[in-house]
Amino acid sequence: MSKKALIIGITGQDGAYLAQYLLGKGYTVTGSSRDVMASSFHNLNILGIREQVKLLSVSINDFRSVFNAIQSCDPDEIYNLAGQTSVGLSFEQPVEAIESIAIGTLNILEVIRVLGKSVRFYNAGSSECFGDTGTTPANEATPFAPRSPYAVAKSTAKWLINSYRESYALYACTGILFNHESPLRPERFVTQKIIVGASKIKAGLLQKIQLGNLEICRDWGWAPEYIEAMWLMMQQDKPDDFVIATGRMESLTYFVAKAFEYFDLDWQQHVEINPAFFRPNEIQYSVGNPERAIEQLKWKKPTDIDGVIERMCAAQAQKLA
Repeated sequence: MSKKALIIGITGQDGAYLAQYLLGKGYTVTGSSRDVMASSFHNLNILGIREQVKLLSVSINDFRSVFNAIQSCDPDEIYNLAGQTSVGLSFEQPVEAIESIAIGTLNILEVIRVLGKSVRFYNAGSSECFGDTGTTPANEATPFAPRSPYAVAKSTAKWLINSYRESYALYACTGILFNHESPLRPERFVTQKIIVGASKIKAGLLQKIQLGNLEICRDWGWAPEYIEAMWLMMQQDKPDDFVIATGRMESLTYFVAKAFEYFDLDWQQHVEINPAFFRPNEIQYSVGNPERAIEQLKWKKPTDIDGVIERMCAAQAQKLA
């Protein structure tokens, strides 16, 4: 019989790619969003898998809702990708960040414990938990120093995972993922905003775009490869947490320049800096060390920023062709 997976938060970039990946491996996939009737499932439609996935409404903040979903699906694997996804928004809606990420994770853990099911649980962590580590790549032993409500919530969720794993012998793990991008990213993410903006300027549909702090430096990877790392974490004999990254860090200026270069444009003629896009407490440097994941999970060496930009630009150019 095929394995059954429940993806809590299937509507985003990672949820859609994960659903596609698991379907390719023969899984029966159930995915949730807060309100199935109101969701467009745009990313599932883009990937052509909307009809292959069973969908249900789950409010991750509501214990009963999570309980009913897990009990009815009876999954072999649960992937929690739900909750607030924006660092910037978490400063404006900190309670929502804590409730949807930390309390949501706790609800899943409690349901697994109460039901006593032999289920494997993956939780989406974040590189934001490390805070600013300078130019030293963060690994699994690097202490957390969260700087935003989002990062505090993700840190709490990770510590809850560790607590339940040790206390109740649950198979529960956290993937501490650094920035990962794809054409499925919405334009509220700066990488997609840059690429869509550059393509529209090239097509004569736009004159300029406004951005925030271009001096920040990040480790950007290719989202579909990070999905594979999630799955590999769930196939190990023992649950553990892994840093998923490329190991290469570049500035946002570099990202902008390369994206505009793809469309034969000089970015300095088309980009305006708007202080309104600066965050209250910004991380300057963020880079991860993926060596342990590559060695222990047998995860292939990931695509770095140059490949990410080229693939995203090519996909956007095709849309406007």
